[in-house]
Amino acid sequence: MDDQMHQQVKATAQQWLDGNYDEQTRQQVRHLLENDPAELVECFYRELEFGTGGLRGIMGVGTNRMNIYTVGKATQGLCNYLKASFPGQPLSAAVAHDCRNNSPLFARTVAQIFAANGIKAYLFDELRPTPELSFAIRHFGCQTGVVITASHNPKEYNGFKAYWNDGGQVTEPHDQNIVDEALRLTNADIRFEGNPELVASVGKEVDQTYLALLKELSLNPETIARQKDMKIVFTPIHGTGVRLVPQVLAAYGFENVFNVPEQDIVDGDFPTVVSPNPENAEALRMALEKADAVGADLVMATDPDSDRVGIAVRDDKGRLVLLNGNQTGALLIHYLVTQWEAKGMLQGKEYVVKTIVTTELIHEIARKHGVEHHDVLTGFKYIAEIIKANHGHKRFIGGGEESYGYLAGEFVRDKDAIMSCALIAEAAAFAREQGRTLYEQLLDIYVHYGCYREDLVNLTKKGKAGAEEIQQMMAGYRQQPPAELGGSPVVMLKDYHSREARDLRDGSRSPIDLPSSNVLQFFTADGGKISVRPSGTEPKIKFYVSVREDLATAGQFPQVWEKLAAKIEGIRKSLGL
Repeated sequence: MDDQMHQQVKATAQQWLDGNYDEQTRQQVRHLLENDPAELVECFYRELEFGTGGLRGIMGVGTNRMNIYTVGKATQGLCNYLKASFPGQPLSAAVAHDCRNNSPLFARTVAQIFAANGIKAYLFDELRPTPELSFAIRHFGCQTGVVITASHNPKEYNGFKAYWNDGGQVTEPHDQNIVDEALRLTNADIRFEGNPELVASVGKEVDQTYLALLKELSLNPETIARQKDMKIVFTPIHGTGVRLVPQVLAAYGFENVFNVPEQDIVDGDFPTVVSPNPENAEALRMALEKADAVGADLVMATDPDSDRVGIAVRDDKGRLVLLNGNQTGALLIHYLVTQWEAKGMLQGKEYVVKTIVTTELIHEIARKHGVEHHDVLTGFKYIAEIIKANHGHKRFIGGGEESYGYLAGEFVRDKDAIMSCALIAEAAAFAREQGRTLYEQLLDIYVHYGCYREDLVNLTKKGKAGAEEIQQMMAGYRQQPPAELGGSPVVMLKDYHSREARDLRDGSRSPIDLPSSNVLQFFTADGGKISVRPSGTEPKIKFYVSVREDLATAGQFPQVWEKLAAKIEGIRKSLGL
């Protein structure tokens, strides 16, 4: 670290010692100044930034950590921006939190700051899923909302997700404007003490309204009535799905749902898992064991704030296999599209949405059924933007992203694992009535639309040095893109930062009609798609690899699947991963 940065960090830390901060915070800053210069840099070298999931970071003292002061600064900046955006209007905000350590404290802090700024705060009385917060914003007619969560991050993290009046997470220009407003503030500008009369407690009445709308999404209630004995294992992994997922499954008509008692305990330390991320096989280990013990057909696990769901199904040999987010998303979108079609609900004004790094299989399903499809940048807030733009004149069937987040209907504007659990279970019941499993349904999809296999490689680069290394890697790929990947020539380069696509065969260029984002995509001659992007919520650079082959029959799946694995390995070697 250069001397100028060192002096800047020390000066910022000194401001925390001299300013209006509580004594415990000052003691922690003194300890870092005297004993841990490296950690001092990590805590103070920058302000926490809004990424794809809002404000998110490790809990602790400092400008680059989640604490009541960084949360307070973001909230006060949001308050100031709201007043400028809705002049003269009575303002209100919905506030919720997940199961994480400090989440209730941060949520109360947010609500009090709203109240101190004359903004009515609808504060949920206990932990609630993130999608219910999205719903509550429009339910109460709020201009904004905040949920305290770090989603699927490790236990050391917490976060602050800000939403706009449509129920979607804030996007451009609001996100940057809120950040700019917050950066102008000092700790003395934060109004921590609010009028308690402006904080309204929100209880089960909103749960019931939300659950009733979820039930209306069911496309085949009669099928569930006949398949109500289908065995399901569900785990909330210590998080917010603990009450509402069992309730929505019961409301749909499923009567054979098993829980994992050890993981029904709400605990921000997540004691039974290494990480509470349903993308990781380890997080579903106990649920899989329970499923084998009871003979369940379907396993579902939600992350701490219940916006993501991971599932396992029985394969053709009766073994439980985990599906990735692309596979689950394809199954869910296929079920929705084909059932809308079967029931005469497709009128030419329907659409689906996915993110650019998500499997192209979803687009193939939509295209072959005459359904409009959209690609958006990574982050469900961009799917919410499409829903908002089309509301009232086109109908949203469903959408999703490879990172295990899905949505149907329009009353929630963020990924919703409560909703997804109900619809995935319904899709499994529908397949079961036809004597099939979801696994067999997936193979049938591969036969009809193409067999896609995806892989995700995360390279973790922590701290300031890691962030700089990630920037250097992205610059290198831009300056010298690979000529071939896995033995297949790269024929197309999409640079979402410059918003330009370049055909490497003839040199032609075309614009990309999406906001600028630090993402690169390489397309190979044999149908491969390789996406590279720094994570917006974690200290990682991500490589999304997708390859495709035709599949003539389900019986040929093992051979084709291995061929696709070899393709992926070749691409990984080409990238040095």
